[in-house]
Amino acid sequence: MNVIFDTQSLYYLPQYVPVFKKLSEKGIKSKFVFYKNSHKHLIQRVIDDYNLDHIWVDDQLQAMDFYEQEKADWVFFANSFSYLERLHKVSKSAQLGHGIGPKSSYYTKSNKAMTVRFVEGAYRLARLESMYPDDKFIDVGFCKLDPIFNNEKIDGALELNNFSDEKQTLLYAPTFYPSSLELFPKNWPEHFGNYNILIKPHYFSISKERYKKHVKLLEHWATYPNVYLAKVEDYSLVPFLDKADLLISDASSALFEFALLNKPVIWCDFLKLRWGYRGIFSYRFKKRMDRDYGEYANLAVHAKKYKGLKKIVEQQLAEPESLANIRLSLSEKLAGKVDGKASQRIVQYLMENN
Repeated sequence: MNVIFDTQSLYYLPQYVPVFKKLSEKGIKSKFVFYKNSHKHLIQRVIDDYNLDHIWVDDQLQAMDFYEQEKADWVFFANSFSYLERLHKVSKSAQLGHGIGPKSSYYTKSNKAMTVRFVEGAYRLARLESMYPDDKFIDVGFCKLDPIFNNEKIDGALELNNFSDEKQTLLYAPTFYPSSLELFPKNWPEHFGNYNILIKPHYFSISKERYKKHVKLLEHWATYPNVYLAKVEDYSLVPFLDKADLLISDASSALFEFALLNKPVIWCDFLKLRWGYRGIFSYRFKKRMDRDYGEYANLAVHAKKYKGLKKIVEQQLAEPESLANIRLSLSEKLAGKVDGKASQRIVQYLMENN
C-alpha cells in the first residue's frame, strides 16, 4: 500500500503526521505534496525535520497530474479538491479535517464526496450521514492530539528561555476571522505581567496580506519579556496546548482542542466584525457559525469584554476544575474517543479497505 498526503497548507500537517508515523511503523510508504508559496523555505525545514518524501506543485491541477502518474492507493485531503472525478479513476480519497471548531464549513467540506471521510465522534458522524446519505463516513476520533494523550515527545517543542518556571502559562490563540485580536489593548501583556504568555495566532493572520494589522499588533506584543509569539514555522498548535495552563481564544477550534485536555478555557465574546457582518448583516456571521455554537459555548467561561478578562483568568486558574464535568461531557460530541488511538484506527481502516 502507498499513501499520499495533499498538503495545501502547512497547518494541515499536525493532523497528518500522527497518521504518517503509524503508517511508517507498519512499513507503509507515504509521500507529501506541498504547494509552492512565499513560505517555501520554512516548509522545507519541516520536510527536512521529518525526512519526508515529497514533491512541490504550483496548484491543484499540477497535483492531479502527479496523482495520475503515481496511482497511489490512498490520497489524503484536509479540505475539498477540485479534480476528484479524475482522481477516483486511479486512487481512493480520504478526507481528514484539520480542526473541530464551531464553523459551519466543517459540514460543507463534504459537498464533494470523497471515498471516505474520517470524523470525530458519533454525533458528527450522524449529522454528516443525514446530510450526505450516499457518502462514507468513519468515526475515528481526533488524531491531532494523539501525541499528548500518549505522552509522546511533542514535535516542534518550544524554546521558552525567557519564561519563569514559577509563573503559570497563558495561551492566547485567536482565529483570523472573526477575531478578538484587534480588540486587545496594545499593552495587554503588561496587564498579565505575573504570567508567561504564549501567543499562537492562526496561520492566516501571519501569512496573508489582508491581515497585516494583525501582524503589526502581534509583533508589538512580542517585544514584552513575558511573551512568546509563534513564528510561521511554529505551524502546530499541539506544543502550545501542551505547555499552557489556560487558553484564551475566540471562535477558534483551539478552544475545543484545549478543552479535550480538560484544562480551563476562556472564550472571548468580543469580536472585530467587518461591517458586512454587523447590524442588518449579522445573519452572515450566524450562517458562518455552526448550529451547535451555543451548546459548545458552555465548556468555557465567557469574557464579554476585554475589561473583565483578567479577573476571569485569575478565577479559572484558582479553580481549574470548575467546568471539568461540562468539558468532559462535551468531549465525546466534539471529538469522539480521546484515547490516543485515532491515528491507529485510521491506518487500520486503510489497510482493511485497500
